[in-house]
Amino acid sequence: MNRLSLFKFASLVAAAAVSLAAHAQGDFPARPVTLVVPFAPGGSVDMVARVVAEKWGQNLGQPIVIDNRAGAATIIAADYVQKAPADGYTLLIGTSTTFVVNPIIYPKIPYDSLKSFDPVGVIGSAGLALLVNANVKANTVQELIADMRAKPGTYSFGSHGNGSTVHFAAEMLWSAAKLKDVVHIPYKGSAPAITDLSGGQIPVAFDAIPAASSAAKGGRVRILAVTSEQRSPLLPNVPTIAESGYPGFKMASWFGIVGPKNMPAAVRDKLEKALQAAISDPALAKRLQDAGFDPQWSGSAKYAGLVKADTADLAPIAKANNITASN
Repeated sequence: MNRLSLFKFASLVAAAAVSLAAHAQGDFPARPVTLVVPFAPGGSVDMVARVVAEKWGQNLGQPIVIDNRAGAATIIAADYVQKAPADGYTLLIGTSTTFVVNPIIYPKIPYDSLKSFDPVGVIGSAGLALLVNANVKANTVQELIADMRAKPGTYSFGSHGNGSTVHFAAEMLWSAAKLKDVVHIPYKGSAPAITDLSGGQIPVAFDAIPAASSAAKGGRVRILAVTSEQRSPLLPNVPTIAESGYPGFKMASWFGIVGPKNMPAAVRDKLEKALQAAISDPALAKRLQDAGFDPQWSGSAKYAGLVKADTADLAPIAKANNITASN
């Protein structure tokens, strides 16, 4: 084959490859899409993922299959997805823990929140609740802070563990109130913390709104406020911390969906448009709100801004309180 013929042959092969790639992207998705959930089945993130996946899959024309890969504070799942083929068929639903907290509290993690993923969209957030044991006399945040200030060194609070979002929420409030002597009691999850709060072993705790709402029904704990910007539909009569004397206070765990870096633009665009349509569906939004989740669509272009803004808010809290994954 002479040089001219060889050149023409190579050009034809290249053109065919481009055509096949474009055709494949145009047909996307041609098979089910996997959405990796970095928590065990049954939790709040898993619930949100399954509710959203149902409508999202209908919009895409292919089912979205949930793959639970729990462990290492979402790091296992995030690392798995960043290493998957960047074809749009393997995605991750992560939270502020994945994209903001882990890079702050771990000295080294195998992924970069901004460089390892292509965002598809941010679908909303879940606020937290501030709870006290029923024997605590305070009925408002201001009364609680006043009592804590009057009894230095006697108050403790429970969290889901070092570096958890509830740990950060508490430290943010103590910082805003200029309290420095509140003892942190880390637990291995929500259930043991709520159990000790109900039993009076600890006086204060933060928890997810659905768990807090359920715990308060027993009468052994009270909810004083929520950490989100707006009041929760589940707790419409409970004020926000911002309303309770700390303007601007907000702490919520937002949920973002990402894929491996360098997904084809056409694939990413199709995923994003179908996801936005799902989150905008009134029936789906109502299901999420009833479960304590606040559905709010933010396109992929806002993902990096959220990561940077929350990192700027939480990194100083971590430094001031020596919050690391090992302490």
